[in-house]
Amino acid sequence: MSKVIFSVRYEINPAKREDYLSVIRELKNLLKAEGLESYNVYEEKSKPNHFQELFTFSSMEAYEKFEDDQNERINILINKLSELTEGHTSKYTLLNELEL
Repeated sequence: MSKVIFSVRYEINPAKREDYLSVIRELKNLLKAEGLESYNVYEEKSKPNHFQELFTFSSMEAYEKFEDDQNERINILINKLSELTEGHTSKYTLLNELEL
């Protein structure tokens, strides 16, 4: 099976950075699902407050199950993250690993 990477890139309001980091810490502790191999958050080196979340799943089926099975607290945190982002800066990418 091919791995799947889901990424979200966005910019946050600098005044809300501490709120953002608090939400991300809690989210990272809660994100444990079958087939979710890793969840990492990165900040662009040359652009403070520009972040990217990377989710690595073992398969497309694991990704789809994760999307369907989120608990209420995770949904609340994801909505809060949306409120912390600047305007329409969120960009989503779904990548399928090539089996060569």
